[in-house]
Amino acid sequence: MTQRFTGRRAIVTGASRGIGAGIAQRLCAEGADVVLVARTLETSDGTGGSLHETQQLCEKYGTTVGIVVADITDDADRSRVIPEATAILGGPIDILVNNAAAATTAPITEITPTQQRLAYEANVIAPLALAQTVIPAMRESGQGWIVNLTSVGATVVEGPPFYLGPQGSTMEIYGATKAALNRTTAGLAGDLYGTGIRVNAVGPRVAVMSDGFAELMGDALPAEFFESIEEIVEAVVALCDCDSETTGKIRYSLDLIEQWKLDVRELDGSPRVGGQ
Repeated sequence: MTQRFTGRRAIVTGASRGIGAGIAQRLCAEGADVVLVARTLETSDGTGGSLHETQQLCEKYGTTVGIVVADITDDADRSRVIPEATAILGGPIDILVNNAAAATTAPITEITPTQQRLAYEANVIAPLALAQTVIPAMRESGQGWIVNLTSVGATVVEGPPFYLGPQGSTMEIYGATKAALNRTTAGLAGDLYGTGIRVNAVGPRVAVMSDGFAELMGDALPAEFFESIEEIVEAVVALCDCDSETTGKIRYSLDLIEQWKLDVRELDGSPRVGGQ
């Protein structure tokens, strides 16, 4: 296991469970100091998925692991994240992983303005706002890594006939926000090119059966559509350590793993049981 992130300070949003918790664990396993961001400090129903649980997973690697409890869709909460994380970690942020997201299962013909605003706030406005806040310190240090979690749902499939998947049009607004996030990623990369700040987006080729996705979609997709959390995490952490010319990329995890010949590892950084 490498210690490639030793000395780097990272923030992972949506870190109370699922993909975010996995990313945080892997970063810590490879030496990063990490601040975990989510709304849920503790759970009371025994279902798991809290910042304290992720913190306990991460602390065993011996790095600094802090917590900021915040709702990134709220302006006041969101504005606290970077200053508090910087104070906890004792210096400017090197890595920002925008993993937190919001989705709705309402058909597009019925989705309300309130539901739309929530999705755009979580999936587009918050990632950009957090990036804007870390960029000045990254500029000063001459390097930085911003990784946004996107979705294959951002891709438009033309019709007729229209194939919207087993979920119908219920994920169309989510896909629209991820398309906006992709454009935001490319725009930031273009503006920041030459500064040493890399801005990229990566998502699963189809889906990851995380706790959040299971609640949202249940068994709507067949098992062969899913990839493991370890695979999406492998792609994310690779982009947290990419060279300065790798910026403005919108990639899918399994494609990136194949193209870069990455060995998929366990969340603790050890070789994966049974290989890739």
